[in-house]
Amino acid sequence: MPEYLAPGVYVEETSFRPKSIEGVGTSTTAFVGPTRRGPLSGLPELVTSLPDFERLYGGLENLSFSPGSTTLNYVAHAARAYFDNGGRRLYVMRTIGASATAASGKLREGDGNAADQAFFESRFPGQAGNGRVILRVSERPVARRQTLDLAPPDSLLLLRYSDTSNNTRYCKGSDGVWKQADANTILPANTFDAAGALLTAAVGLQGADLLTLAVTAQDASGFTQSWEGLGFGPAHSQAIHTVLAQDPERRSAALTHLVRVRIGANVTPFELHDSVVALPPNADGDRLLPLAGGLDGSQPVAGAETQAGSYAAALAQLSNLEDISIVAAPGSSALTDAQAITNLLIGHAEKRRAYRIAVVDAGPDRLPSAIRQDRGKIDSRFAALYYPWVVVSNPLAVPGRDDIPSEIALPPSGFICGIYARNDTLRGVHKAPANEVVTGALRFAYDVNFAEQEMLNPLGINCLRYLSGRGYRVWGARLASSDPEWKYVSDRRYFNYLEASIDRSTQWAVFEPNGHSLWSNIRQTVSDFLYNEWRNDALLGAKPEEAYFVRCDRSTMTQNDLDNGRLVCLIGVALLRPAEFVIFRIGQKTADARN
Repeated sequence: MPEYLAPGVYVEETSFRPKSIEGVGTSTTAFVGPTRRGPLSGLPELVTSLPDFERLYGGLENLSFSPGSTTLNYVAHAARAYFDNGGRRLYVMRTIGASATAASGKLREGDGNAADQAFFESRFPGQAGNGRVILRVSERPVARRQTLDLAPPDSLLLLRYSDTSNNTRYCKGSDGVWKQADANTILPANTFDAAGALLTAAVGLQGADLLTLAVTAQDASGFTQSWEGLGFGPAHSQAIHTVLAQDPERRSAALTHLVRVRIGANVTPFELHDSVVALPPNADGDRLLPLAGGLDGSQPVAGAETQAGSYAAALAQLSNLEDISIVAAPGSSALTDAQAITNLLIGHAEKRRAYRIAVVDAGPDRLPSAIRQDRGKIDSRFAALYYPWVVVSNPLAVPGRDDIPSEIALPPSGFICGIYARNDTLRGVHKAPANEVVTGALRFAYDVNFAEQEMLNPLGINCLRYLSGRGYRVWGARLASSDPEWKYVSDRRYFNYLEASIDRSTQWAVFEPNGHSLWSNIRQTVSDFLYNEWRNDALLGAKPEEAYFVRCDRSTMTQNDLDNGRLVCLIGVALLRPAEFVIFRIGQKTADARN
C-alpha cells in the first residue's frame, strides 16, 4: 500500500477485472537440415516466404556429400512446399558435415605470412560458394582541393600526367597529409592554385582521381551482390575491411553477404590496389578472382550439442525460441543417421515446456511392411509419422536436359507442416489436420490402398492417399503413440496450445501472496479463457459446465503445498476428437412401420 505522509488528494490506478490469457500461436514451424549456405550458429532466422529463404539459405540446387554425387536439397524443397501449402512463419537451422569447407581466392600472396596476404572467401562453407569475385577500380575526378579535404583517411589519390610514367599515387593519413608509398613524399603544393582549383597546364598534370573499389560477388548459382565506393585502407569510412569484415557488427551483413575478406595487418592501401590491378582484366576492364574449394562435406550427423553443424547442435539452438510449435527435419530419413536424428527430433519436442510436436518422415522408397518396422522404433505422444513421400515437378528441370529429372520425390514433412499452418488459420488448432489437399503433389511415391491403410492406421502411421475425384489428401491424423489417451494429432496440438497459453499468460502470479484472492483470480482468468474456447467450438459440451472445469482452492492444495510455496490449479477440458470413422447404418423398413 502506498504511503500517505502529507494531506492532499491522491489518485491511484487499480484494476477491477481478472488478468486475461492470450492464446499463443500454433503454426510457427522450424526446419533443421543441410542447405546451400547460411549460418551454423546463433539463433535461427525467421523467413516468411521462399524468396526470404533463398536470400539467407540459398536456392533449390542440389547438394553434394561426396565427390561426383548429388543429393536433393530437401530442406529448400520442403520450405517451398511449406509456403505453397499455407505456411507463413518458418525458422531454419542449418546442419552440415564435418568436412565442409568455404571457397576462397587469394588476392595477394605477399611473402607467405598471413600478415602480408589478402584473401576473398565465401562467408559460409559449402559448394555454393564456388563462384567468383569481380573487382573494378573506380575513378572519381577531383577538381578542387576541398574534395581532398573531405576525403576520409586511407583514401587513395592518383595524379595523371601527360607522361604516364610520372603518374603517382598518394594516400591520405590520419593527419590529413597525402603521402606516397615511401611515406616521405607528400602531395606537391602546386597541384592546386590559391583558390583551390586543380592546376593542369603548367605542370603537365592532366587530372586527379580518387580511387575506390567496386566488388561484385557471384556464387555458384549465379546469385550476385555488389558493393561500391569501398576504400583500400582500414581507416577509410567505407573500408573493404569493414564492409566485408570477417565478423561484421550488423547481423544482417553476417547473414546476407556472400563473401568476406581477410587482409593482413601489413598490407597497405597501395599494395592492395596493386594486387587488384595485377589481376587479368576481361573485355570490360573488370578483374576476376575465382573462388574455389567450397565443399558441402559429408552427410550431417546426429552428433552432440557441442558439435557444430550437427542436428543436436541445431535443435539446441531452437530451444531458445518460444514461438515454435512444429519441428521437422526434412530429408533426414534418407541419411545414414536417420534413426538417431529422429530420436533427437522427438526428444526435442518432448522437452518440458517445449509445447511442440515433431513431424516425422517415413524413409524413402519404403513399402508398407517396412514402414511398420520403422514405426515400431518410435513411440511418442509428441510425434506424428507420415507416409509415403510426395512426387512433385522438379523446379530445376530444363527442357532438353535429360540428366535433370522432370519429377522428384520429397519427404512429406514440408507439405504436412504447411497443412498444419493452413488448418490452424482456416479452422483452428482443435481441428485435426487431415482430409486436407496436398498442394503441389503429382502423385505419391507409393499408392496406399484401403486395405493397406487398414493395417497402417491403427499403428499410428498417417497415410497420404490419392482419392478418386477428391485429389491427393492427407488421410490420417494419429500420433505415433501407444498411449490410448493420446491418439490424435489434434489432441496433442490443442493441449500444447492450452498449456502454452496458460503458462505464458499467468507468469504474473509467481510470488503473489498465495491466498484466496489469488486463487479466485486464477480461477476466473483460466475460466474466462476456456469459456472463449468453448464458444469457438473448440471444446465438447452443450454448456460450459460440460466443457471444462477449473478448481483452485483448499481442495486442490494441502498445507504442505502452501508451506512449500505451491499453488495447484486443477483444470479439466472435454476435447473434441475427429470423426475418424463416419458410420451410416441403413436398413429396410415397411411403409407402415414406425421408427
